[in-house]
Amino acid sequence: MRTFYSCEVIMQEPRVIDYQTWETELHGHDFQNVPKIAETCALVFMKELISEPEDILVTEILGGKILDFELNVEQKMIVETASEIAQDFGPEYWREKDKKHEFPEDFWKVLVENGFSGIVIPEKYGGSEMGMFEMILAMEALASEGCGLAGTWFLCLTSVFGSLSIVKHGNDSQKEEYLPRISKGMEFCLGLTEPDAGTNTLATKTTAVPKGGEYVINGEKIFISGADRAEGMILITRTTPSEKAPKRTLGLSLFLVDLPNPAIEVVPIEKHGINYSKTCEVFISDLRIPEEKMLGERDKGWYLILDTLNPERMSFSAASVGIGLLAIKKAVEYAKERKVFRNPIGSHQAIQFPLADAKAKIEAARLLNYRAAWLYDKGQPCGAEANMAKVAAVEAGFQAVYHAMQTFGGYGYALEYDVERWWREINLIRLAPITHQMALAFVGEHVLGLPKSY
Repeated sequence: MRTFYSCEVIMQEPRVIDYQTWETELHGHDFQNVPKIAETCALVFMKELISEPEDILVTEILGGKILDFELNVEQKMIVETASEIAQDFGPEYWREKDKKHEFPEDFWKVLVENGFSGIVIPEKYGGSEMGMFEMILAMEALASEGCGLAGTWFLCLTSVFGSLSIVKHGNDSQKEEYLPRISKGMEFCLGLTEPDAGTNTLATKTTAVPKGGEYVINGEKIFISGADRAEGMILITRTTPSEKAPKRTLGLSLFLVDLPNPAIEVVPIEKHGINYSKTCEVFISDLRIPEEKMLGERDKGWYLILDTLNPERMSFSAASVGIGLLAIKKAVEYAKERKVFRNPIGSHQAIQFPLADAKAKIEAARLLNYRAAWLYDKGQPCGAEANMAKVAAVEAGFQAVYHAMQTFGGYGYALEYDVERWWREINLIRLAPITHQMALAFVGEHVLGLPKSY
């Protein structure tokens, strides 16, 4: 329904700059600046392609660039397929998996069969060669159509922690070894957090010491989700002591570690929710890793891991959006049916307004997260957008689930209505990845330019 021309074509084709006809055809839409727009932004709507105003895609022109909100065919297929999968693995399925502490084998198998584990993997290695934008579309659809946090969780562990890290920083040999296996369902995890190095990754104490063509690694990690099942781990270590590093951000290195390994002990942690996936302590004792398993350049690991941590934040922003939308959907359905004093409770503003407010905020957060993913896929800085999206998405999702629970009243506390599980899940996202307060601190310092607050 639209055609784009370069400035040269516009000058050569005067028939497409009949601005008076455009104004008539667009039924009074304000196109007084069309000549200027045509020259500076190279956008032309051909009148013969326009029948009614609603046929025109909502397009915004900013600084000579076209911001198009329409998904392409492949992106629509991702959303549709994810939605169909989520309907097959709805709230009841996750209620049982969470209750029984069972890994969702059949769910993961379906994700792999439908290509979701290979979204960001190049075609030559068996993937779809798409980007983070397509990944969060999948996560969002899975979460909002019935999976809740699980819709993001497993894709983040393997496709973000594993695939993206290797696609971005692996050499040809590493890509050939791991990416085809990940596209076929190999699971990954990220060995980052330590008991004394949570948000402060630069305080990492796990050491990797070179010895005869190998590195000997010792240390402890905590809150490592999926480590009990993963066949691969991206492990963050210190290869140069912090006091000897020429710069504070230097001295960390990443390694690709095959699991299980007798030098690595994995101990699950009992936790409040997401019991369909184990989160673990990991103890590493004299682990020997060939030097060719180092991912990227030695001592530059801090800069490399940011290419994984920002997409992780986008992933959990997508989860917040999805959980919030799912909770609102269920609350609206209930509010239409539940009658108190003869009228549906949804007819009361005390029920309507909080849900409507949460919906508006979720949609705004969603767009900010899309922008973060778009910037990432373009290779542009996206830290500000990723952190702001997480702040906005978590607040909106938190509000949505809270008011969904209030809408259900006492039933919201019952397991069979699922809201209490989403409440547990959304509260985790306030804590990880990166606490809500640290995301705000990032925005305060790096976006607003205020002094460092911690």
